[in-house]
Amino acid sequence: MKIQCLHLQVSYNSGVTMSYWTRSCRLLNFLFHLQVDSEIILIEGGLIHQDFNGNKGTVHEGDVLWTTAGRGIIHSEMPKEHTNIGLQLWVNLPSSDKMIDPANVEISSSEMPVAYEEGVEVKVIAGVSMGVQSPFYTRIPMMFLDITLQPRSQTQQTIPESWTAFAYVLDGNEGVFGSSDSYAVQAHTLVVFGTGDEVSVWNTSNYRPLRFLLIAGEPIGESVVQHGPFVMNTQAEIDRTIWDYRNGQNGFEMAK
Repeated sequence: MKIQCLHLQVSYNSGVTMSYWTRSCRLLNFLFHLQVDSEIILIEGGLIHQDFNGNKGTVHEGDVLWTTAGRGIIHSEMPKEHTNIGLQLWVNLPSSDKMIDPANVEISSSEMPVAYEEGVEVKVIAGVSMGVQSPFYTRIPMMFLDITLQPRSQTQQTIPESWTAFAYVLDGNEGVFGSSDSYAVQAHTLVVFGTGDEVSVWNTSNYRPLRFLLIAGEPIGESVVQHGPFVMNTQAEIDRTIWDYRNGQNGFEMAK
């Protein structure tokens, strides 16, 4: 696969949005979402969450909070520790699933399946890697892998050719993606892959592990209109959604 590298700490949107954030212990985040799947992976610290359906809990380092907003949800996220680092991925739902009931799933690091080969560890949050299948259901065919390569290690990951794929480097400055003659990328770099059916990655460092997220999914081929936390297919649907939210109906009855 050919690659394009982007250096960023916030924002990536092509049917999905990814954010890298750090939060102090004094910050309270109060959110409302509609028609997306939202996945948060905690890199460091903890996150206390609750929503207007009575769901609440705490996710810790290595855990994942998977929220399906569906027809609408209002929830809060409050950092538990002084330093909290995580990433949030938004996955657009197809129009046929946009009005499903909202749901929350906490995936603890202890129950996350892990694949191993020499010098390679893959936490399989969604999808499959090296024959290890995640048990967690996604409405859109996708993979979400947390991969660590030890120094001088390499890995190849098969991806359906029609899927969109990208990687986000969490740690390590000598990762080479795509082909062995590509240049090394730095931490907090987004690597966008072109067409192909396999991703190859090398850690060329002699001493430092390379950790990155590899995320891929099947495009749904629908138009995307986003307004703040709302993601629909047309502007008319966005206008209706805002009206529903303000008037506490059609999914937002509990917001009154």
